Amino acid sequence: MKRRPAVVVLAAGRGSRFRGAGHKLEQPISGSNGADSLLARTLRHAIATQLPVVVVTTPALAPAVHLLVAARDVVTLPERDVHGRPQPIGMGHSIVAGVSATGDADGWLILPADMPLVRPATMLAVAQGLERYPVCYAQYRGIQGHPVGFGTELYSELMALQGDEGARRIVARYAAQPIAVDDPGVHIDVDTVEDLARLRT
Repeated sequence: MKRRPAVVVLAAGRGSRFRGAGHKLEQPISGSNGADSLLARTLRHAIATQLPVVVVTTPALAPAVHLLVAARDVVTLPERDVHGRPQPIGMGHSIVAGVSATGDADGWLILPADMPLVRPATMLAVAQGLERYPVCYAQYRGIQGHPVGFGTELYSELMALQGDEGARRIVARYAAQPIAVDDPGVHIDVDTVEDLARLRT
């Protein structure tokens, strides 16, 4: 029986480098199915893999996420603690929340929500790589991209991430293996208005 890792879509970032109107993940991009948003395209590709998908997001973006995936597959990180103080929401927090919500998965593929061009076949290739390696990632033309896959043996290390600490340290420690894919989308994320304009051309 093939392993079925979960796709953890990170949609809790504030997108502070994006200077346009509204949240960057809600920006429309052109497509054959009308005007998908960045978030909708990323999620459509993740769902097309037929792997379990969980989306980690914030209260501000949660309504948009709930239109796209079932409520049980959404983890909303609180922006304030019980005393009303702002809660830090970093990549480490997001990864911990997503992995925790899918603790029974056969590993995890970490995918930022602002990477709408990563193909379903690419995610499946990285998922297949987890059958051989504890850590692997999509690679296009010799350059590392996303998603990054982690096997179940790294659950404790993933759960120990904090703040803005991504999983780079784990990737380095376990000599992550590249999975070669023919998908330039593994390198394309949208941080700025200019990035979005390039995506639309």
